[in-house]
Amino acid sequence: MEQHRRFISNPVLPGSHPDPSILRVRDEYYLATSTFEWYPGVRLHRSGDLVTWTAIGGALDEQRLLDLTGCPDSAGVWAPDLSYADETFYLVYSNISTYAGGFTDCPNYVVTAPTIEGPWSDPVLLHARGFDASLLHDGDESWLINLAHDWRPGHGGSLGLEATRFDRKRRLLAGAPEQIMLPERAGWIEGPNLYRIGDWYYLLTADGGTGYGHQVTVARSRTLHGPYERDPHGPLLTARDHPDLPLQKAGHGSLVRTSAGEWYLAYLTARPHGRHGPCILGRETALAQVAWTDDGWPTVPGGLPSLSVPAPSTDKVTQYIESGRDGFDELVLGSQWSTLRRPAAADWLSLSERPSHLRLRGGRSPRSLVGASLVARRAAAAHCSFEATMDYRPLTTHHLAGVTAYYNSENWYFLHVTVDDDGQPVVRVASSNRGRVSVDELEQRALGDTTRLSLGLDLADAELTFRYDAGDGWAQVGAAYDATVLSDEHAEVIEDGVIRALGFTGTFLGLWAWDLSGGGHPADFGDATYSTTYSAL
Repeated sequence: MEQHRRFISNPVLPGSHPDPSILRVRDEYYLATSTFEWYPGVRLHRSGDLVTWTAIGGALDEQRLLDLTGCPDSAGVWAPDLSYADETFYLVYSNISTYAGGFTDCPNYVVTAPTIEGPWSDPVLLHARGFDASLLHDGDESWLINLAHDWRPGHGGSLGLEATRFDRKRRLLAGAPEQIMLPERAGWIEGPNLYRIGDWYYLLTADGGTGYGHQVTVARSRTLHGPYERDPHGPLLTARDHPDLPLQKAGHGSLVRTSAGEWYLAYLTARPHGRHGPCILGRETALAQVAWTDDGWPTVPGGLPSLSVPAPSTDKVTQYIESGRDGFDELVLGSQWSTLRRPAAADWLSLSERPSHLRLRGGRSPRSLVGASLVARRAAAAHCSFEATMDYRPLTTHHLAGVTAYYNSENWYFLHVTVDDDGQPVVRVASSNRGRVSVDELEQRALGDTTRLSLGLDLADAELTFRYDAGDGWAQVGAAYDATVLSDEHAEVIEDGVIRALGFTGTFLGLWAWDLSGGGHPADFGDATYSTTYSAL
């Protein structure tokens, strides 16, 4: 009897997991995704079957490896590339400090490690000429491939793609960059991944921007530098002309070959609210099965993203269930958590000062690009909830702590405890919509002597509600709020064709403490729980 074949359910990494770089080493698969202004930098997952993925955490978990001080919204770590050679993992990543007004300051670094868990070496600066850098290991040679940026007004922003030799022994670039000869009318292409397969070099690129025109394109050449010919069959994968598909924005792909010789494509996708609507969950990672035509081109069935894909033939099955509850019983944060612009460190966060609690010392305001005290996890489904208990005694209106649905420094909601003008504790909702801050004082609730309570939020498609329990059961605070404020589309600001702000990160749900007096007044959180009714939409 034929063994029942398993299926991959897309997205395999729901929530903010864009720009996937996929890799197989022996019988294990790895995915690396972008993290932008969030620590740890470069989120990593492992799988034995491509079906179920285990979060390893982030590779860049120290300021030695990644400095995000002052990082703009949706800057930081873009498009990491994970590769393997000489029994060593190589991780290339950008740390973007500017992208607005036509400029892109994008230093690219490489770190290495003997295992995927590290330890990762000190970063080596490669160059800052462009972004989306990736490594090709071609026998004894290695090459760094990237988009070269052009800041000059009227020049289209791109100088094309370039390749530079990379010396694996010294872990340095060797020689000057060399232009890759692209097909005619290639236009703006990014996210290059180059593969040597048989006698051909195959160049996978992201085309059409990162929105609803996004696609994965393929070109090939007999030589590394080209000239490259475009796949005559069209894009490898896109949802561009199919606005009713549940998976949209399909693009930015990378290939992997199984030990049995099967091929898969990891790619970026999104699940909008409505037809070409706002993407509250951000950009996610999905997989597609790849076959090869008789004339040697990769192909995806229909060229379209799919919610369900046949899994590879394997006897190895990954067994992993991530708990939605964290009682903060460990001395380090779990892999589900991220922190904003600074690594988890004893100067603002503690898991030991009060057992089974996360203590956050109040940080700076939401508009500050340094010193926030925010610990959060990705919203991974259109219907999900997040709640936590909190012990907190605010002393002034400068003290606020609670739970948040957060997109970036200008777009967020915050259910918090503070004091009113009479010094009495209250629970209420504050929000920011493209930088316009408001506080719902009419709907605030008095807490009396209560210092320990539960706070919760519920996301249901485009609606966000908040609730609290001070010992008498859950009660809603405020109205139902517009969750599309937390979408990629709402965060993006382009004026007269010039980028002012990008929206790359998706929604995060988490624990937040402010002390606008600078004193670090603490809040203690316990039993943080994320629950979801996530299913393929």
